[in-house]
Amino acid sequence: MGRVIAIVNQKGGVGKTTTAVNLSAGLALAGHSVLLIDADAQCSATSGYGIRLGADEPSTYDVILGQATAAEAARTTMLPTLRVIGASRDLVGAEIELVPVERREHRLRAALGEVRAQYEFILIDCPPSLGLVTLNALTACDSLLIPLQCEYYALEGLTALLETVALVRDGLNPELSIEGLLLTMYDGRNTLCRQVAEDVKTHFRDKVFRTLVPRNVRLSESPSHGLPALLYDPASRGALAYGELAREVAGEEE
Repeated sequence: MGRVIAIVNQKGGVGKTTTAVNLSAGLALAGHSVLLIDADAQCSATSGYGIRLGADEPSTYDVILGQATAAEAARTTMLPTLRVIGASRDLVGAEIELVPVERREHRLRAALGEVRAQYEFILIDCPPSLGLVTLNALTACDSLLIPLQCEYYALEGLTALLETVALVRDGLNPELSIEGLLLTMYDGRNTLCRQVAEDVKTHFRDKVFRTLVPRNVRLSESPSHGLPALLYDPASRGALAYGELAREVAGEEE
């Protein structure tokens, strides 16, 4: 049974989608079978793999609304062991359409039950909000990976997210755990950046990944080429960091 990991932070601009795209690539390059689900209506993880969905092609919206199965929506990629369920703008409407639906928070969990055994890892790139689509991801997943930017407001909103996690554990997904906090956009030359990293490690201890994702231009450039940084420039600092993160997540640290 594959591990389902939701990559979530309701604060935007923290490297969430960059992490989803490059962690999925790192795991696939290491030989693991991976399914990446883009649950964000901005569709950035989808375009990050060069995928453009046609009007009649099923997306995450169709999977959550029960109009397509996860197997039908999964698209092949340039990596043989990686599939992507792409997002569409229709996901914006899903927040409203799900309201009257019975067991609306469990739709994605039920859909993944049909394909979970086919993958070692299923990663969900969540939208920057705590709405019904994100609740579906929290209900469907085993654990959360939370990217945090190394800046003054790094912990802003984290309390609200952890409160939501506690509520989900109580009512929807008792086994939900924290996979880890990932420090992103790290610049060791910046005193504030180093201080934020130390504060996060002090507060959350072993819940913080050892990998630090640096500020790196290749991580910013690669999406415009429809490639993860690990394929666009494998030797770049950003790509190497996500390779390390993949090993951490898979429990294969050197």
